[in-house]
Amino acid sequence: MPVPTELNYTADHEWVSIDGDIATVGITAFAGEALGDVVYVDLPAVGTAITTGDACGEIESTKSVSDLFAPLDGEVVELNEAVVADPGLLNTDPYQAGWLVRIKVTGPTNLLDAAAYQTLIGAE
Repeated sequence: MPVPTELNYTADHEWVSIDGDIATVGITAFAGEALGDVVYVDLPAVGTAITTGDACGEIESTKSVSDLFAPLDGEVVELNEAVVADPGLLNTDPYQAGWLVRIKVTGPTNLLDAAAYQTLIGAE
């Protein structure tokens, strides 16, 4: 499966697109495929402070329930209401319509580039 080169990634299979101090976050196609059909998404509320590595939401699929981990430090400034209403977007369009939250970044980032993420998923 292709890994978009313009994005950054986490070892928890999230993608991050940073524009200035705003980061858009979603899960990768690899994660969506591993989860199976996503049926429910619980996202942090706007205004929630999040810390890198901490659980900040849940994604429920027909196979399992998985935590959503904060990819960086910041404050949630926007939720994707479309994905809350239609969680299947995480399976059908994870890199566009399936984004989860936008975060105002308040700390340093430690993300993988596309090549490093491709190596990671190739090893799994």
